[in-house]
Amino acid sequence: MMKKFFYKNVIAVATILLLFSCDDLLNTTSETSLSSASIFETPARIEALVSGAYKSLKSSNLYSGLLLHCNDLRGEEFICLTENSLGGGYAWQQNLSSTTGEVNNIWTQAYSVINNANILIDGLSKSDGLISDELKKNYIGEVRFLRALAYFTLVTTYARPYIDNNGNNKGVPLRLNPESTSANNDLARSDVKVIYTQIINDLDTAELYLPEKYSTALLNTTRAHKNTAIALKTRIYLSQHDFPKVREEARKIVGQNQSPFSATSGVEHKLQDDITTIFSSDYTTTESILSMPMSASDQPSGTALATVYNSAPNYALNHTEPGILNHTEWKDTDARRKFVRQGGDLYYLTKYSKVSPAIDYIPVIRYAEVLLNYAEAEARNGDINKAIALLQAVRRRSDAEYIFPANSLTQTEILNTIRIERRIELLGEGFRATDILRDLLTFPDKPSRSSYTSREVGPDDTGYVFPLPNNEILTNKLLLN
Repeated sequence: MMKKFFYKNVIAVATILLLFSCDDLLNTTSETSLSSASIFETPARIEALVSGAYKSLKSSNLYSGLLLHCNDLRGEEFICLTENSLGGGYAWQQNLSSTTGEVNNIWTQAYSVINNANILIDGLSKSDGLISDELKKNYIGEVRFLRALAYFTLVTTYARPYIDNNGNNKGVPLRLNPESTSANNDLARSDVKVIYTQIINDLDTAELYLPEKYSTALLNTTRAHKNTAIALKTRIYLSQHDFPKVREEARKIVGQNQSPFSATSGVEHKLQDDITTIFSSDYTTTESILSMPMSASDQPSGTALATVYNSAPNYALNHTEPGILNHTEWKDTDARRKFVRQGGDLYYLTKYSKVSPAIDYIPVIRYAEVLLNYAEAEARNGDINKAIALLQAVRRRSDAEYIFPANSLTQTEILNTIRIERRIELLGEGFRATDILRDLLTFPDKPSRSSYTSREVGPDDTGYVFPLPNNEILTNKLLLN
């Protein structure tokens, strides 16, 4: 319940410190009694808190599992094989209620990320002399980036899309102060537009405060830097249908006007020659703008994506209409077909393949997404030829000889072609639901190999977005105002 949640979050902060800086905390003070002042007493503790903020985003309820899983299962790309309601079954069926586990778990974990960020922002503003001003700004930039991503997760999951009523529908509660008790738990929802304004404000500040790059490829992949904030802004503005702003931000990070469209400032992002590399042998290439790192000693705390899609699958790829697997645009010559494994008459996604231990890095932002965001913005409100060039860069990385049919690149068809490309390129990375929602499209029905059945859900259906969670309804008296 949410009243308990904010109290527990203070304990969680102390636990994070224990996890990330054990030597510094080997004293007689109880971890659960650390005050807000004492947790900012040393540079090591501050660094541990920042690391812990990333770890809260990496939770199995968010960006190492459930969130991405549910976003894909709501779409048309997967068929259900088992009656596993705890493994996204309700999301696949489009049968979510306020008491459903994923509805409550995603909400609670996202607000945990937000409160961790709020604690850090507040504490860093009051701590002087412990760390340099430059490092303090770096940390503030990182946690404001994390807060922005958490709010984007919430507003795109639990609120009507921005395009519906121009952002004037109810969103989610906007919590910007650190909470250690339930005293301020009653808080009404802010409008969707207000949430987006805060997200952009956080990301603009993050871009200003974050470093151009870090000293290693691992840090450039797993910690936010300037281009990370810019890349996320292209996603945010795309969700708002603010296509001129998508172009403006994309041009900061995509510094070239023609293929290969590499970044020319900060981390030198570019598409890798072989897409399979970034999901197998090298998780820290410059295509991976932000990823959730895994190791044998730090695996996903829940069921790994490699398990539910591949090694012990609950879901197989939909190889009939309307799934992308057998779409005529996805040719057998495409390298991304290597992410598909056939077993009998079923096909499985192998983009995540590491189990026991589950050490696949989970991508949150890839450069390929930025190029496709940019292509869509140009197609909607700009240069069709530039849109085509960006689109072709992504496709021909995996299928060098592919030639788009002329009718797929016309003014009226280019957006549909980009949508198809997103479904191929970003398959299994958690984009499908938000891509459907932002354009007020319909979630189609899909076949099943279990007793579960799905249903078509259109923009006017009450199940179009996640319901508000029961835990919050019970404890926040202003939520339904």
